[in-house]
Amino acid sequence: MAKRIFVVDDERCIADTLAAILCRAGYEASAFYNAKTALQEVYSCTPELVITDVDMPGMNGVEMAVCIRDHCQGCKVLLFSGRASSRDLLEAAGTQGYEFELLSKPIHPRDLLARIEDVEEAS
Repeated sequence: MAKRIFVVDDERCIADTLAAILCRAGYEASAFYNAKTALQEVYSCTPELVITDVDMPGMNGVEMAVCIRDHCQGCKVLLFSGRASSRDLLEAAGTQGYEFELLSKPIHPRDLLARIEDVEEAS
């Protein structure tokens, strides 16, 4: 059975491209364009992994990751961002007891697939 992965990014082209790459690699991947819609889906059919951009309007990726950790214990989260300011959001979450990994954007598909394999092995 393929691992279910949600990709969340307000830039549709990035979310769609990453989901397509993951599907070609054998994963069951779905693209979402905002945190609210993705969270609704996470709560109804929990994926094994959520890969999300940090900098999104409305709810950012760190806030979404905290919600996922609080409500879906088995779901892993990988954050990615092209902005240095994202580290501040991660540090703020860290002071509340939430630790997340941040991948740099852009990420090469080979590097993303390798990181996903690392997450699978750690589970």
